Amino acid sequence: MLRKEFGIITPDRARKKLEGEGFSSIRIWRDSAGTLYPDHRHPGTHAYLILDGGMDFTIDEKTTTLRQQDRYDVPAGKIHSARMGPQGCWYATGEKR
Repeated sequence: MLRKEFGIITPDRARKKLEGEGFSSIRIWRDSAGTLYPDHRHPGTHAYLILDGGMDFTIDEKTTTLRQQDRYDVPAGKIHSARMGPQGCWYATGEKR
């Protein structure tokens, strides 16, 4: 599910937001341009909150470009993939079981 997170642009605010929603294993991650994460799945719901840059995110054979302040929550067990955009991507990610 794609949504906007207005005002959540710092790593600390992103971490607090995800922790407040029950996510754990929260990481602030930076990938370089073109980095690919091929099809994979996670045992719990996985959140991606974009801090800067962007990624092309594919789920259910539909690709969506995520940019700063976009958030995508992937249901547990759902296969998805991602390719980082031309400026790379800085994002917060966490899992909820």
